[in-house]
Amino acid sequence: MKEETADAPAPTPETVRVFIALAPPDEAKDELARALAPAYAAYPDMRWNRIEDWHITLAFLGELPVAAVAALRGPLAELATAHAPLELGLTGGGHFDERVLWSGIDGDLAGLHLLAERVRARVKECGIDFVERPLRPHLTLARARRNDTASVLAAAEGLAGFIGRRWPAARLHLVGSNHARGPAPVRYRDIESWAFTGGTGPVTGR
Repeated sequence: MKEETADAPAPTPETVRVFIALAPPDEAKDELARALAPAYAAYPDMRWNRIEDWHITLAFLGELPVAAVAALRGPLAELATAHAPLELGLTGGGHFDERVLWSGIDGDLAGLHLLAERVRARVKECGIDFVERPLRPHLTLARARRNDTASVLAAAEGLAGFIGRRWPAARLHLVGSNHARGPAPVRYRDIESWAFTGGTGPVTGR
């Protein structure tokens, strides 16, 4: 009789692909999803991001050792406790290179850029090198399939008149993804998040 052995646990990855971001609340995401309903129906073959994965990237750090990610927790937590929530909104639509569909961001854009600068400064203080790209506030919605650019252009045009409600961006998110770890779709998960508790916060609503 062959001795039964338990399945070996999956190896823990030594690195993780990381970015730091803000996330719209569910009400704002639902509002945009309703505006996207015609595009969902018309262009089902586009690679649509899951609504729960929608985010506004402040700093993309790329593939990092797990130990380096742990070193970010304290500095980012400290930053969040000193920062007030930002009043933001989702508005309109556009595309990058006819390949990537996005919704724009409005509201306290000056505060958003300042927050991104502070986040990136904390990352550098932790000794983490990353490619620092100019902040272009947006929320990525979908990507075109190969040899299909018309769908992105049409979907962006369909969002041109969208103006969403204002909402407070109330938490700072440290996010990891499984990008490039196999054929499965990219999935994101919060490694940790922290509430913005500094100041009095914005007045919400239009």
